[in-house]
Amino acid sequence: MNTLFGDDRPVGTPLAERMRPSTLEGLFGQQHLLGPQGPLRSFLDRNTLPSMILWGPPGTGKTTLAHVVTTTLGWPMTRLSAVEAGVKELRETLQRAEAYRRTGEPFVLFIDEIHRFNKGQQDALLHAVERGVVTLIGATTENPSFEVNAALLSRCQVYTLQLLTDENIREIIEHALLTDQVLRSQNVVVDDLDVLVELAGGDARTALNALETAVLLAQTNAEGVRHITRDVITMAVQRRIARYDKTGDAHYDTISAFIKSLRGSDPDAALFYLAVMIDAGEDPTFIARRLIIFASEDIGNADPHALTLAVSTFQALERIGMPEGRIPLSQCTTYLASTVKSNASYVAINTALDLVRKNVRWTVPLHLRNAPTRLMKESGYGEEYKYPHNYPGHYVDVRYLPDEIPDLVLYNPDGMGREGALAERLHALRPARYQEQSVNQTPESGEITT
Repeated sequence: MNTLFGDDRPVGTPLAERMRPSTLEGLFGQQHLLGPQGPLRSFLDRNTLPSMILWGPPGTGKTTLAHVVTTTLGWPMTRLSAVEAGVKELRETLQRAEAYRRTGEPFVLFIDEIHRFNKGQQDALLHAVERGVVTLIGATTENPSFEVNAALLSRCQVYTLQLLTDENIREIIEHALLTDQVLRSQNVVVDDLDVLVELAGGDARTALNALETAVLLAQTNAEGVRHITRDVITMAVQRRIARYDKTGDAHYDTISAFIKSLRGSDPDAALFYLAVMIDAGEDPTFIARRLIIFASEDIGNADPHALTLAVSTFQALERIGMPEGRIPLSQCTTYLASTVKSNASYVAINTALDLVRKNVRWTVPLHLRNAPTRLMKESGYGEEYKYPHNYPGHYVDVRYLPDEIPDLVLYNPDGMGREGALAERLHALRPARYQEQSVNQTPESGEITT
């Protein structure tokens, strides 16, 4: 039986593989690439194809897209898995490509999970791509900017595949029910298609695997029909599969959203991303460490209690573990998100480090130097040092900065929370230095990212 989804694949082949499209008409989604104005459609219309990297979450059709575009062009495609292929297999494949090149035939090399190739393997690919020996199609779930050799990446077009829409998933399931021999022979009827669509989360493979498992679990009724009910689907899948990879983009995207929600004083958003991480099995101590950093970086002296709470949260996790550890994590998250914010200390140390690294000339004033020897004392080390605790208010007007930078201002408390009192005290103690600094002034800094 030939369908839009390909030829007669063995009955024992998984449903997701049996339904893999072989023509453009059988593809659902990715219209930004394959639609009338899409770049891949344009290349196909011109009967050409550049080397490319297909980047997207699992189940978005990277392998299928590579197969379809090469089939449309009538070009053969050789497939390697970066997980399985070693240096020897890659070398042999590139040697075959050289033979093709001499005949003038195109040689398309599809590499699944290309990010798993080491530097040496990627360098070999680079050489082959540069010389036009192969047209490379790499597929990856990881950000190619971080995982693919920069030189190789620069010679490839990067196309991002998007999660399929609910409507796309619905169409795929309906098409499978209509055209697949196995499903048709078992008189499968899906009573609650919305549940399958929801469970898929934009992943066609997840949807088809869930359907196939549900069919195996469903009982045939007296009329010979297998009804795929909500209960059967729930039994087949057990739970929604979290779209979170602790080592992939979702990990970094979610923790970034978590921190930015804290910074933006949105406890509800922060709690949501916290729940995503906990549910996905993220290391809770990783979350706690980020809370400690945040408490100092983004709250600082505006609310010094924040750092104490964050450290206590980490210690609580070490003592009680999970799942109870979610409770102090939630307490800390909601507090840090809700309290006043100041990054003045964070900006101050970064500014100071920048200044030091510029090799600004400076010397420690003599009165601040230690004088453990007579020679040092005779040279003026420590002379005229005034011990602050011997003076009213435990303060004496003495210069501590180097002579070369006497008016340097690094710490600009912005007046938020407890930092307002600190700002007032510093203005009172050193009016000359801080006279141009406003209590409510926020220090200028570049964009801060997580």
